[in-house]
Amino acid sequence: MTTIDTHPGPAFEHPWAVRFCHWSNAVAMTILTLSGLRIFSAFPSFGSKIPQHDLIEAVPQAVTLGGWLGGALQWHFTFMWIFGIGGGLYLISQLASGHYRTVVFARRDISGVWPMARHYFLFGPKPAATGQYNPLQKLAYTSALLLGTLSLLTGVVMYKPAQLSTLGAVFGGYHGARLVHFLAMCGLLAFIPGHLMMVALHGWDNFTSMLTGWKRRPEYEPQRSER
Repeated sequence: MTTIDTHPGPAFEHPWAVRFCHWSNAVAMTILTLSGLRIFSAFPSFGSKIPQHDLIEAVPQAVTLGGWLGGALQWHFTFMWIFGIGGGLYLISQLASGHYRTVVFARRDISGVWPMARHYFLFGPKPAATGQYNPLQKLAYTSALLLGTLSLLTGVVMYKPAQLSTLGAVFGGYHGARLVHFLAMCGLLAFIPGHLMMVALHGWDNFTSMLTGWKRRPEYEPQRSER
């Protein structure tokens, strides 16, 4: 008996700019987090130091980078530019190509969030794939983009607090920007385990597509016009 393969053909999912920004920002975020924790450990508090107590008494040296405050600042401000340039390139490429429509969470995706969450976390039935990203992935990636934007804006406020005092006022001043910056980092760190879990659940083909741009066996019917 001859078996007919009805599986959709290969799909081109990730343009070169998306792949470049994904991996460069993955490295940048790692360096920024490790050096940021070293910077935070020098002043583990928010707002006025007196009478406020330290938020964290000690940050383990094993999860920091820079060795001391000055060294950590050099690492942090260097990779801040890499993160910002990568984010800008990603935004420009997405807007220019129209590829952003595949990843940005929209109102029509709201109803699909719970079925996908039930499938991932409660072993419920798997909803049919209708595009490159399912609604839960879109929600996660859109949230990560917003958190990354917040971290960058608050970061430049702390980098140039006098020159960017107007922007800093939006976040409640320097100390407010520092708090939002810290919370944005926590949000991005919370995103990473879920992101890795989704990659693992969708298989090796999902990982290699971020290296080559192509997914060999997508679960949805690819649009042939996209390249």
